[in-house]
Amino acid sequence: MKFIYPAVIRKTAEEKYHAFFPDLEHCRAEGDTVEEAVDNANEAAYDWISLELSEDDGQLPPVSDVSDLDLQPGDIVRNIAVNIRFYEGWDE
Repeated sequence: MKFIYPAVIRKTAEEKYHAFFPDLEHCRAEGDTVEEAVDNANEAAYDWISLELSEDDGQLPPVSDVSDLDLQPGDIVRNIAVNIRFYEGWDE
């Protein structure tokens, strides 16, 4: 199953890129370039969603519309797609 959440990528004072997901609490990543931050954000989102789905009462938050995000000048928004394969025994 594919899950898509927006990530906000912001340049830091140290000239790196910090990515965070407004919808996924405490899900963050960093990188030296935007591309690296996106790759690391994809891994962070995968881990976050996998962990949430593994819990007995795991529920994923609704996805924010990009127009509803509180963005700063220079912010970059990327929709991060995560594919989770459900194995036998999972209810879909």
